Amino acid sequence: MEETRKQTIAAGGAFLGIEMGSTRIKAVLIDKDGTPLASGGHNWENRLEDGIWTYTLEDVWTGLQDAYAKMAADVQKQYGVTVTKLAGMGFSAMMHGYMAFDGQGELLVPFRTWRNTNTQQAAEELTELLQFNIPQRWSVAHLYQAILNGEAHVPQVRFFTTLAGYVHWKLTGEKVLGIGDASGMFPIDSTVNDYDSAMLDAFDQKVASYGFPWKIRDLLPKVLLAGEDAGKLTAEGAKLLDPTGTLEAGAPVCPPEGDAGTGMAATNSVAARTGNVSAGTSVFAMIVLEKALSRYYTEIDMVTTPTGKPVAMVHCNNCCPDIDAWVGLFRQFADAAGLEISTPKLYDLLYAQALQGDADCGGLVSYNYFSGEPITELSEGRPLFARMPDSKLTLPNFMRTHLLSSLATLKIGMDLLFENEHVQLDRLLGHGGLFKTKEAGLTAMTAAAAVPVSVMETAGEGGAWGIALLAAYMVEKAEGETLEAWLDSRIFAGQKVETMAPVQKDVDGFAAFLKTYRQGLAAERAAVESLR
Repeated sequence: MEETRKQTIAAGGAFLGIEMGSTRIKAVLIDKDGTPLASGGHNWENRLEDGIWTYTLEDVWTGLQDAYAKMAADVQKQYGVTVTKLAGMGFSAMMHGYMAFDGQGELLVPFRTWRNTNTQQAAEELTELLQFNIPQRWSVAHLYQAILNGEAHVPQVRFFTTLAGYVHWKLTGEKVLGIGDASGMFPIDSTVNDYDSAMLDAFDQKVASYGFPWKIRDLLPKVLLAGEDAGKLTAEGAKLLDPTGTLEAGAPVCPPEGDAGTGMAATNSVAARTGNVSAGTSVFAMIVLEKALSRYYTEIDMVTTPTGKPVAMVHCNNCCPDIDAWVGLFRQFADAAGLEISTPKLYDLLYAQALQGDADCGGLVSYNYFSGEPITELSEGRPLFARMPDSKLTLPNFMRTHLLSSLATLKIGMDLLFENEHVQLDRLLGHGGLFKTKEAGLTAMTAAAAVPVSVMETAGEGGAWGIALLAAYMVEKAEGETLEAWLDSRIFAGQKVETMAPVQKDVDGFAAFLKTYRQGLAAERAAVESLR
């Protein structure tokens, strides 16, 4: 088997996927059947500059180059061969945000990431104008807020895109975007698989009085579906990704996608009545719908699968960072006490404690808000832990509180789908850091969703694997073969899946915890107002 993999790589038959997440850039090399061959990663952090969450362009390229180099080194270590050619490749990144460029291709203002919550006025006005929920993090909300703010750069904009769209552009020369990522820039009409024409016209009419020398449809990247040709890696692009000059140009590149779309591909959740939950720095649930919702909800985003199917997306800005911070505190205690325990083992130990806690967390409550959270109408965040004098402060309850807190805001949004819209699910799959300790992650998620939740053995591969799959689909699919059929037959047939059914005690406990959580939101709001 190792010899076959070696030959595949040496012959240029492997597919590369790179995803730029919020805290990690990961590169995964796979064969045509989706088997991971090698990987590499690079850790990075967004920075708060002048009140804006951002990454510099240098952060982007040094991170991509490092992740690629580590993947190539992994190949050399495992197989003794050098990556020179690829059968296909794809790039993915955190969705939304704002990267605006002038006519010479120069970035006009620092990259504004999805994490920023300074576009409330724009989001509210656009939602009312379009009668379609426009979240604060969407690209068009950032553009319109810049217009409302009178920012000097706006008349100079000739192209704006997402992080994945930017990287794809620089590596291929093509200003395109996969439909899933595009649906986080501007609303999509799934009947034509393109931006909604009437809404584009409405936006242009709204800003006509400003006299800008552009129409919004001229600024947006071209929309492509999974499997469509999105260009090839240029010589300049190859050198950008691999400064050693070893990687050859010419590899076909699939449409760039957002982390939501790659999550759907990585969990085989692209068909109607399927869904997935990605739980890492942020947390979001993606539910592929059978029909449109009866009305729009400000708590629910309407996006699409990589093939254009409508998807209800419940997105929360905050998930694991607060848990990570508390585990870091226990890490410091362990070090101070001279205890030799690895960080992964420490996570497993503390998550196991959470499973022993009271179902309702014993009256403890926490808010994991490192940043603002639109679903609960908070423009900023203050991580907060609280308890009543008679609450049961135990380590199991403490850890369970933080575990449930990481999903509480998500549950508020999902309840709208299940209770108001009567959305039906055949399966819900989890992936991301929260599910690395499977039992704890599944227990919390089944309690929140009150439906069976599964984790696949490949879930840890995440979005980088998902975009690599989309690259392979583009090249390997048969004539007329849908993405759903290709994933079912080529990638996930025989896939090992662990499924947990909800336990009523845990479901009831989460409901009780959420009642306390909702009541305490006033304290969180007071903390935002008072702690400066």
